[in-house]
Amino acid sequence: MPEDSTSIDYVMEKASGPHFSGLRLDGLLSSPSKSSTSSPSHFRSALPPFSLISDPAAPNQPFVIGVTGGTASGKTTVCDMIIQQLHDHRIVLVNQDSFYRGLTPEELAHVQEYNFDHPDAFDTEQMLHCIDTLKSGQPYQVPIYDFKTHQRKADAFRQVNACDVIILEGILLFHDSRVRDLMNMKIFVDTDADVRLARRIRRDTVERGRDVDSVLEQYAKFVKPAFDDFVLPSKKYADVIIPRGGDNHVAVDLIVQHIHTKLGQHDLCKIYPNVFVIQSTFQIRGMHTLIREKDISKHDFVFYSDRLIRLVVEHGLGHLPFTEKQVVTPTGAVYSGVDFCKKLCGVSVIRSGESMENALRACCKGIKIGKILIHRVGDNGMQLIYEKLPSDISERHVLLMDPVLGTGNSASQAIELLIQKGVPESHIIFLNLISAPEGIHCVCKRFPLLKIVTSEIDLCINEDFRVIPGLGEFGDRYFGTDD
Repeated sequence: MPEDSTSIDYVMEKASGPHFSGLRLDGLLSSPSKSSTSSPSHFRSALPPFSLISDPAAPNQPFVIGVTGGTASGKTTVCDMIIQQLHDHRIVLVNQDSFYRGLTPEELAHVQEYNFDHPDAFDTEQMLHCIDTLKSGQPYQVPIYDFKTHQRKADAFRQVNACDVIILEGILLFHDSRVRDLMNMKIFVDTDADVRLARRIRRDTVERGRDVDSVLEQYAKFVKPAFDDFVLPSKKYADVIIPRGGDNHVAVDLIVQHIHTKLGQHDLCKIYPNVFVIQSTFQIRGMHTLIREKDISKHDFVFYSDRLIRLVVEHGLGHLPFTEKQVVTPTGAVYSGVDFCKKLCGVSVIRSGESMENALRACCKGIKIGKILIHRVGDNGMQLIYEKLPSDISERHVLLMDPVLGTGNSASQAIELLIQKGVPESHIIFLNLISAPEGIHCVCKRFPLLKIVTSEIDLCINEDFRVIPGLGEFGDRYFGTDD
């Protein structure tokens, strides 16, 4: 190591590590505690989503995929294809069939009359407990159901450990809204009814020891009515519908590409599709290392902050609408490109937001910039002090600028003012250097149509309403008024 290990060049060269400062690997590598298979409803987690995300000890949230469809539609085949293509990630498959209730002696005596395709046939509470446990990074003992005895095996279970992707598979996954709400992606496998019947006959006779007559009787009496009453209506909740099931390789490939993209995102980007974090490089990570160092000089803090701000502004401009345009090059050839959005303005939240104005002016020649001042004492950012905005702001797309998104209260006040001035919510892009999970939740839940562009998502906010690990009072450090 060089003697001056804190020098700028050394830090920029050696900076490395995960992009999101809120990402922790120790929770994934530590030995998880045992989890029971019992499923009283009070085991159901009542924590809001951000409680897990803002907890520094919480592991990264797995991506949850639900795959449903009619009986023998090819759900398992689709799941297997996804698993094979995501081989470089830790994946668990949880079948809804594992959560069939064991039949009582009275039900066993009339098993031919029992409807296994009705929602009441499943222990949904235990399945919810299983999903919650896996999402929290803990292992779970999934029961094993014996389709010949119609009971769960008392002396056996399937141990499922912490993972990156949870795939849920079953015919009635989308029926219960509580189960749907736990999924990041919902897939419906759509296959012709005759094909499904032929597959079911082959499966139940070979794998489950039943005769053809009983399979056909059950299909006509229970399976088809249940499909019409419960499965088919749930198709409307699907994000993706796959015709022909496992034969549709193109659809599965597209799904896998989307999953790969999502797995590279912060958990909050999975929850809120309007949150965008610029792609990390060692340069970006190194610049964050520098501006977060408490003993860095003002000159270096401003220099590297400006570089990061320029990247955020450029990324934010990429989310503006464009029109196609053709131009003639000096060689006489025609180039097909795009034309920038013309009706645009910036709005800075005084005073830290003013540090982002130069980068915006450097990118957009002659752009109008408005200002909003909001009184901020601790967590109370609800008092508007001053605003000066372009008179035609309602006709423009707005880049709202504030380097740090903390609690989100001041940001919400500024966004609400823009909306009151006639700016459509979808025309607002909020630019900041770092964001706290609490602020993202606050803004995105209240304004789901705007976009947030940031360079890193931090861990949380402490009791003093400071972003952790954060970078201190940005305005004071940037303008040289800190002690």
